Amino acid sequence: MADTKYIFVTGGVVSSLGKGILSASLGKLLQSRGFKVTIQKFDPYINIDPGTLNPYEHGECYVCSDGHEADLDLGHYERFLNVPTTKANNFTTGRIYQNVIQKERHGDYLGKTVQVIPHITDEIKRCVRSIASKNKFDIVITEIGGTVGDIESLPFIESVRQLKWELGKNCFCIHLAYLPYLSTTKELKTKPVQHSVKQLQELGVQPDALVLRTEHPINQDIRKKVALFCNVAEEAVVECIDAPSIYEVPLFMQREGLDRIVLEKLGLPTDTFSDMEPWKQFLDKLKKATKPVRIGLVGKYAELSDAYKSIIESLNHAAVYNDRKLELELIHSQYITETNVNQKLAGLDGVVVAPGFGSRGIDGKIISLKYTRENNIPTLGICLGMQCMVIEFARNVLGYPEANSTEMDPSTPKNVIDIMEDQKNISDYGGTMRLGNYECRLDKTSRAYKAYGKEKIQERHRHRFEFNDKFRAEFESAGMKCTGTNPETNLVEMIEMPELKWYIGCQFHPEYNSTVLKPNPLFLDFIKVCSQA
Repeated sequence: MADTKYIFVTGGVVSSLGKGILSASLGKLLQSRGFKVTIQKFDPYINIDPGTLNPYEHGECYVCSDGHEADLDLGHYERFLNVPTTKANNFTTGRIYQNVIQKERHGDYLGKTVQVIPHITDEIKRCVRSIASKNKFDIVITEIGGTVGDIESLPFIESVRQLKWELGKNCFCIHLAYLPYLSTTKELKTKPVQHSVKQLQELGVQPDALVLRTEHPINQDIRKKVALFCNVAEEAVVECIDAPSIYEVPLFMQREGLDRIVLEKLGLPTDTFSDMEPWKQFLDKLKKATKPVRIGLVGKYAELSDAYKSIIESLNHAAVYNDRKLELELIHSQYITETNVNQKLAGLDGVVVAPGFGSRGIDGKIISLKYTRENNIPTLGICLGMQCMVIEFARNVLGYPEANSTEMDPSTPKNVIDIMEDQKNISDYGGTMRLGNYECRLDKTSRAYKAYGKEKIQERHRHRFEFNDKFRAEFESAGMKCTGTNPETNLVEMIEMPELKWYIGCQFHPEYNSTVLKPNPLFLDFIKVCSQA
C-alpha cells in the first residue's frame, strides 16, 4: 500500500468503556483481511510510563518485548493481534513533554518559544506517524486514553484534529460512547452520546463512526436519532452490546460491519476474505468447555483483578486449549495464616503465586507455598512468587528460619534472594529494572523443557532481585532444582521440584507471551496437570 491509513479511537460519557478492546477487535478484523496492523495508545497522565504506578491507580504494568513498561491495554493488543509491541506503541503526556523539553535544551527549536501548539502537538503527530514509517504498517490504530472533555486530553484531541486535516482520506475517527439505560422508564437515552460528540466537534473533530456501548440492544430509531444529531451516517452507528467474553467482541463488530465501514471510508478494498476461522474455533472451545479447573491466584491485590490481567487471561487461554472452564479464585495473601491456609486453599486443583513488590502479603504467600509443596498441589510461582518458593524452601527444608530476600530484610544472614549486582547503585525507580526479553536455557531433563519442547526460550522480565547462586548447591542437593538459567549471566531463571506433580517457579513473566491463538506453553502444561488433579 502506498499510504498508511490511520484510525483514531476516542471515548466519551464515562471512562473504562473498553476502548482498548474495541481497538484490538477492529485491529483483529483488519488483520484477518490481510492488512498489516499495529495499535498504539496515548495516555494523558504525566508519568513517563506506568512503571512506577500503584496497580490500584492503573491496573497491571505490561512489559513490552523491548522492556518498555506500558499500559495494560497493550496486553490486549498483543493477545488479539499476536504481534509484539514496543516503546513506540505507548506514549504518555509525561513522555511527550520530556521529548519536547530535551529538544528545547538541545537547541532544536532555534530559540523559539516552545508552546503546546505547535511543539507538543507536533511531537504527538510525529509519534503517531513514526511507527508506520519504521515498520511499513498498512494501518495504524491509535487509542486516545481518557474521556473527551478531560482537560489533560486536549493536546491529543488537537493533534487528531490536525492529522485529520493533514491526512484527509487516509484518516478515520471512531468515537466510543456510553448509551445509558433508565430502568424506571425502560428506555435507552441518547442525550449523553449527543453531548459527548458535541464536545468532540467543538474541539474540531468529527467522528466518522460511533460505537455505542450498551447493555441492551439498540433499534433502528435510536440509530437514526444518533446519526441525525451527531452528523454520522446511519450505518456508521454501531452497537457494542456487553459480551459474555471480551474475545467475542471482534465477531460482534464484524456482524455490525465496522471493518467494512472503515475500509470503505479509507478507500481500501472490502471484498478481501476475512479469515476469522481460528478465532471462531477458539470461541467454540471456550463455549463448549464445561468441566471446571479450579485455580487459586494468591496475591496482595486480590480485590483488583486488573492488577493480574495478563495472568488471568493466560490461565483462560490455557484452560480453553485443555478443554476446561476456568474457575478462578482470587485469594488475598495478606489474610492467609497458618491456621486458615487449609480453608483458603481447599478444593483447588492448582495455585498460582503472583508477582509483586514489597513486603505486604509476603508471609501469606510463603505459608501458601509451604502448604502446596507439602500437599503436592500443582503450583506456579511467577517472579516474586518464585522468590517466595525459594525463601519457603530455605526456611522449612534447609532449616534456615532467618532466610529472606534482601528486599524484605536487607540484613538477613541467609540472603537466598539478593539484589542483582547491576541494580545496587540505582536510585531511580522508573525503567531501571531488568526489563524485557532475555534468553533462558532449560535443563533437558526438566518439566519446563517438556512444557516448552525446546532448550532455548525467550521470556520477558521485570525484577531487581534474583536467586543467590551461592546457595545453589544446597538447594539442589535438598530437592529444589535450578532448571533454567540465562546463558550469558548464569542467573537462575527457573526452579522446580521434580518429585512433585508440578511445582515450578520462574523469575520471568510468562503471562506477557500468551495470546489467544498462541497460548504460553508453561501455562498450558500447568493447566494440563491441574486438570488431572
